Amino acid sequence: MAAPNSWYGRGGRAGRAAVSLRRTGRRGDSGGGTAPPTQGIRIYVEDNGIHTGIVLPKHAAGIGFDDLVRADDLADPRYAGHGWLSIGWGERNFYLGTPSWADVKPATIAAAAIGSDAVVLHVGYLPEPVGEPGVHPVMLTPDQYRRLVTAIRASFAARSDPVHGYGPSDAFYVARGRYSAIETCNAWTGRMLRAAGVPMGRWTPFPVTVTSWL
Repeated sequence: MAAPNSWYGRGGRAGRAAVSLRRTGRRGDSGGGTAPPTQGIRIYVEDNGIHTGIVLPKHAAGIGFDDLVRADDLADPRYAGHGWLSIGWGERNFYLGTPSWADVKPATIAAAAIGSDAVVLHVGYLPEPVGEPGVHPVMLTPDQYRRLVTAIRASFAARSDPVHGYGPSDAFYVARGRYSAIETCNAWTGRMLRAAGVPMGRWTPFPVTVTSWL
């Protein structure tokens, strides 16, 4: 069963229009500047041109999300049979109100940029996205993977009723943090990767400021 279209992969490389922007920070600013491992646990960073997220196995290195995300949270629990999770963080109204690029309005972006405490994690189930457009593989050691999952888990607020997502295979969960023009969805992605020890700039407000490090 293939995961239906969602924010995952939508928009291709539109964000490359921002390629002239300098990467925030320099190599070695974070993550120790060490070379990535050649073996370990593979994750992916997804980029649809405006939003980045992290795609990772449901279970690896003795840690997972089973207590936080459940099959019954989905409109169609059968999709929970997929072995991978796509996780992104962002402002609630922007996320829920923009299921497609056609729904993105300047007023929606401006309202989110002003700042909001209403933030969510968008979690989708999918097969491993090998070869999919807009995804960047990243190899982690088991210790790095556990650090990544621990950081993502800390972004979940106390368990509450999730909201069904754009289709049958995803859902939204109440999250911790505050969204602003400074703390964007992409800044969250960069912060999670830094927590795992992946070399990453100190501030990653745009997709290109995340993916240019990968």
